[in-house]
Amino acid sequence: MIKTLFRQIGEYKKVSLLTPVFTALEVLMEILIPFITASIIDKGIEAGDIRQVYFYGGIMLVMAFLSLTFGVLAGRYAAAASAGFACNLREGMYKNIQTFSFSNIDKYSTAGLVTRMTTDVTNLQNAYQMILRIAVRSPLMLICSMAMCFFINVKLSLIFLVAIVVLGCGLFLIMSRVTKVFRQVFRKYDDLNASVQENVTAIRVVKAFVREAYENEKFRSAADRLYKLFVKAEGTLAFNSPLMMLVIYGCIISLSWFGAHFVVAGSLTTGQLTSMFSYIMSVLMSLMMLSMIFVMLTMSMASGERIAEVLNEKADLTNPEKPVMEIADGSIDFNHVGFSYKHGSGEETLHDIDLHIRSGETIGIIGGTGCGKSSLVSLVSRLYDVTSGSVSVGGKDVRSYDMEMLRNQVAVVLQKNVLFSGTILDNLRWGKEDATEEECMEVCRQACADEFIERFPDRYETWIEQGGNNVSGGQKQRLCIARALLKKPKILILDDSTSAVDTATDAKIREAFARKIPGTTKLIIAQRISSVQDADRIVVLENGRVNGFGTHEELLKGNQIYREIYEAQSKGGGDFDEPGKEG
Repeated sequence: MIKTLFRQIGEYKKVSLLTPVFTALEVLMEILIPFITASIIDKGIEAGDIRQVYFYGGIMLVMAFLSLTFGVLAGRYAAAASAGFACNLREGMYKNIQTFSFSNIDKYSTAGLVTRMTTDVTNLQNAYQMILRIAVRSPLMLICSMAMCFFINVKLSLIFLVAIVVLGCGLFLIMSRVTKVFRQVFRKYDDLNASVQENVTAIRVVKAFVREAYENEKFRSAADRLYKLFVKAEGTLAFNSPLMMLVIYGCIISLSWFGAHFVVAGSLTTGQLTSMFSYIMSVLMSLMMLSMIFVMLTMSMASGERIAEVLNEKADLTNPEKPVMEIADGSIDFNHVGFSYKHGSGEETLHDIDLHIRSGETIGIIGGTGCGKSSLVSLVSRLYDVTSGSVSVGGKDVRSYDMEMLRNQVAVVLQKNVLFSGTILDNLRWGKEDATEEECMEVCRQACADEFIERFPDRYETWIEQGGNNVSGGQKQRLCIARALLKKPKILILDDSTSAVDTATDAKIREAFARKIPGTTKLIIAQRISSVQDADRIVVLENGRVNGFGTHEELLKGNQIYREIYEAQSKGGGDFDEPGKEG
């Protein structure tokens, strides 16, 4: 884990190294100041020599100025290093997430990934800054202060050793109890973020069903669990301060008692005793800061493990050593394909699929919910890999292609359509970055999206809100189809992508496909037989198996499932918006 995280320091290594250097110089100046103070008292004030007071006072001012300068530089470099480290962590995770296959993404919740990139990274940023500054400053201050104390008086310095042992044992007991609690805290953060995300995303549903009170209660429960864990952790950490105060006051009383005897006996000067009081405070404050570091490291260890998990996650799908960079045509072959979302689970979603589709064909895919329609088409663009058998495009196994090239030639309009915040043109150009406005207008005509775009005041410059919330479901689907067409793919997959479109518009879109992109292989998943009955051939899926494959007429005659679906939909009287029907 440590190696994984430290690799993200990257270009901030220089400032990370400069921070402890200037911190060490700052500590050196601070350590020498009490020593100079002792000289002012012993050689200046008690000796009645004002010149010595001025001389050592001047030296003290120079040291204080240098300490301030070194401290400012150390703080500035620490801030730059920790902020840069956090930036690299977020970029590293985000970049790695982009390489994930769907099976990788399925391992993490969206809320969990958000927590890792926000709360967990912030914890590591604070910990890293503390490591660079306080984790260097405190041990140096502790060692140097102890060295100066032993230099002044060995016997009195033994008081510090006793204090360190007592404080160290106490801190160890506190930290061991707190560590386990903080590991639970960050898992609860995921639950809290999940509650917020789910509520905000589905706010229209929440309000439609008047479930605000239920959602409030769910959030309150998640927040309350987090609160109780934090109270438990902080309650244990609260023993830090009383323990520290006990040790500090014990040291002060002991040093005052024994120091007074040494001064009376003449083996210790007043100035030396004064400087030892300064050093004892430095020693104990160093221990206090070290305890804070332990707390922060305890919290950040749990965060670090979660971040390293994402950084170390390897994509299940990778390019071959010498990938094929060109697809010959849009032919598709499913060669006895078996597929399972969880490899080795024994529960296959698809069983022995053997289909052969010619380039340029229009293939309809129909079947009940959960029969494997979306799983089947996901294998064509290699969003998942087969468990057994193979899928070929253009006569070659999809695993032999460069994935970016393959996905550019296999356009998919998924069941859940997504638009991004930006203009309509911005969204369309996801299909082709350098597309001209005329190209965008042409694909919109093919997808029948121009009909509503022309009615907008700003037409193609109309702003789309996040998630496409300011357009209807049917409009969103047509924009997503147009975006896919802009790629000029060899294969076009429509995964139930016209479900929110009326039958008249659906028919227009299919007609445009037949006329404008006849050479493109089209796979159309649909619930309505009217959407696929004009296809060259139709696949009927049942429980992950091919139950029938043929033309509309062939299936009506020879496939019971297809016939039952057709009859059920025909008896329903069709959609209200079919051409020729009046309200």
